[in-house]
Amino acid sequence: MPTYRRSRDTIVAAPQRLCFEVLTDYERSPEWQGPVKRADVLERYDDGLAEVVAYEIDAKVRTVRYTLRHRYDVPRRVTSDFVEGDLRHVAGAWTFDADDDATSRVTFSMEIDPGRFVPRPIARMLEAQVMGAALDDLRREAERLAA
Repeated sequence: MPTYRRSRDTIVAAPQRLCFEVLTDYERSPEWQGPVKRADVLERYDDGLAEVVAYEIDAKVRTVRYTLRHRYDVPRRVTSDFVEGDLRHVAGAWTFDADDDATSRVTFSMEIDPGRFVPRPIARMLEAQVMGAALDDLRREAERLAA
């Protein structure tokens, strides 16, 4: 089965730390991140950051459930590794680069193996739905909070 790898970025009119904090407040993500129906923190690190999170995502074609283990380089990077779920594999990384005190470049990189062949047009639609929506939703929420 093919593994799909993509990376996208956007400029956010919000500080690096705020972008990081918005993303890592997983319990609130269903409120502002369109495809996320649930995000349940299962384990936490000693510093309070979520280590293991179970997600339920509306992928338009069907609901997808998976669990990720997150690692952090605060406030610059969040990496995620697959624990279990409906997919064969999913992993990703969010990078937050401060352009200045009020602007950040946010990059989302993802690799996914759905466990079966996905026709190219559907793969492109899922990429736009998952990656594009994730970046746009994060940008909107961080800019709303920064205002």
